[in-house]
Amino acid sequence: MNKKKVLLISIIGLAVIILLSSSVYIVAENEYMATVRFSKIINITDKAGLHFKVPFIDGVKSFPKAVMVYDIQPSEVLTSDKQNMTIDSYVLWRITDPLLFYRSLGSIAIAEQRLDALTYNTLKNTMGTVSLTQIITEDQIGGRKKLYDDITASVQGLVPNYGIEVVDVKIKRFDLPTTNEQAVYARMISERKQMADKYLADGEYESSIIRNDTDKQVNIIISNAEAKAAVLVAEGEQEYMRRLAEAYNTLDKQEFYEFILALDALKASLEGSGKTVILGPDSPIAKALLNK
Repeated sequence: MNKKKVLLISIIGLAVIILLSSSVYIVAENEYMATVRFSKIINITDKAGLHFKVPFIDGVKSFPKAVMVYDIQPSEVLTSDKQNMTIDSYVLWRITDPLLFYRSLGSIAIAEQRLDALTYNTLKNTMGTVSLTQIITEDQIGGRKKLYDDITASVQGLVPNYGIEVVDVKIKRFDLPTTNEQAVYARMISERKQMADKYLADGEYESSIIRNDTDKQVNIIISNAEAKAAVLVAEGEQEYMRRLAEAYNTLDKQEFYEFILALDALKASLEGSGKTVILGPDSPIAKALLNK
């Protein structure tokens, strides 16, 4: 009898445990938890903690609240100038209305398929309005950012009816098809070379202007300096003659000065060896040498 009671109590306890475990569910952070009854959502909560439901009748379905990343497979698009480009992109998105999301899409996989189609169509339409040069030119960074913003805004406008929000559409890279790469690279190199040649020519022109101006200034400075030097020399010679006139202002001084000049001339003429000087009897030097 005791064994039967123990067994019965065990069965009842197990049933209670199963009943309780079927009656509660836990909502974690960053998730929505929907209570589903007969394939219909009857309640949605995002409050973290322990919650209750009708056992064996109600089920639960979880939807993430966090931003999710969907990496789109690279796809080809045509630019406005009919050039092929391969775009590698991804979408940042999240669920904002779990009930609408469940009714319209039902699962993450279907949502990603829908995002793939919507994003590709938007990329194709938007890229068809710009040329290949506008995309790959380095000085179009600001315009490229506007292009990305326009793509994001277009996709955002297409998804509110699905209970989701597109946070951003990011383009990882633009690739040129192999058949076009070399031609585009050659054109880019040619354009850069033309720009470099223009910069060099402009630099040479500016350099020639600077050199010519510098040469002109140098010539002006030299001419002014030479003119000033000539004036100083003339003033020096004038001062020299004035002082000489003051120093030899009598007949005796003048004769002495002439005698000194004659001696200097004699000395200059006797430099070297084997020289002979012939002096006349009236020469002041001859008179001085002969003590006359």
